Amino acid sequence: MLFLLSTLLGVALIVLALYDAFETLVLPRRVTRRLRLARTYFQVAWSGWRRLCDLIPPGKTRESTLSIFGPLSLFGLFVCWVAIIVTGFALLHWWGTTLTPPSNDDFRQCLYHSGETFFTLGYGDVTPVTYMGKLLAVAEAGIGFGFMAVVIGYLPVLYQAFSNRERSISLLDARAGSPPTAVELWRRFGRLAERHESDRFLAEWEVWSAELLESHLSFPVLCYYRSQHDNQSWLAALALVLDASSLLLVRGASESRTRAQLTFAMARHAAVDMCLVFRLPPREPQSDRLTDSEIAQLFSTEERRPRDEQIRQLRELQAIYEPFLQALADYFRLFLPRFVAERPTADNWQTSPWTTRAPHLGDLAADGRESNQHFQ
Repeated sequence: MLFLLSTLLGVALIVLALYDAFETLVLPRRVTRRLRLARTYFQVAWSGWRRLCDLIPPGKTRESTLSIFGPLSLFGLFVCWVAIIVTGFALLHWWGTTLTPPSNDDFRQCLYHSGETFFTLGYGDVTPVTYMGKLLAVAEAGIGFGFMAVVIGYLPVLYQAFSNRERSISLLDARAGSPPTAVELWRRFGRLAERHESDRFLAEWEVWSAELLESHLSFPVLCYYRSQHDNQSWLAALALVLDASSLLLVRGASESRTRAQLTFAMARHAAVDMCLVFRLPPREPQSDRLTDSEIAQLFSTEERRPRDEQIRQLRELQAIYEPFLQALADYFRLFLPRFVAERPTADNWQTSPWTTRAPHLGDLAADGRESNQHFQ
């Protein structure tokens, strides 16, 4: 009876690990099944990791510790899969007494043989003597070789998606500041209703939102990968797209509304589906990212539409996407930028540890320098 149970357990472990690896590494779509090894692993690991990071005071040390989780957890997932497969084959060898005596009765020796077979070490000190044992050894060696090949091929795809995401986020630094804000974006673009510039920007970021949705649904681990700068993130960029689209919808020229609507829809789709993947219910924002006094500065009574109507429309738009952004921010320990920057800050491109701060974009030919704060 014990041997039968070990056989069933061994087969179940092998199938579980291989199927989970297939869903995670190969299957190019979101898996809706509730019980998944990879999902459970990331939920448990991230829960413990972020609680540990919550004990660290806010700052660079905390952000650096949070940024380690993505790559480290991916490596840990690979180790879990390998350990499960090796243990499964060890149970099959132990049940079938397939190895040379006395190793066939020692589970530790079966585990050792399974490990060296998976990694094709081939020491030869413990070998299978039965036909079933030889078949298991060949199967495990083939699985091990194929598994490593899939993992090696998976990493470039993952990091290419990460690179594509970060490339666009880096472009926001000079366009919307760091952290990026919607009001600063349109201020740097010039007149908010200027159709050519706003339409081109929104079209580019509609595509970025679609690519974010596709890549992060296929590879959810990318959500744990943080940006190169602490004042930037994929969530801040997504919030900027939604904020900027909302402002253009209520204040921009009527000709730009269609483009703003399309971009808003795509960005909100990405935010909602991210919450679905990680099973995060929407949460009410912890603070108002756009205060009444800031709204009063944004909306003047000279607009063609009454100011109260614009404010109502903006608040309605905020209500259908901010709860999803807040849920993602709380879960991933990421910040949400405000509509309006709290205080003037230098862009990342302006600072350097060796020289004084570069002038602002509009003053590149002017005299005067400010002190550097890159590492402060």
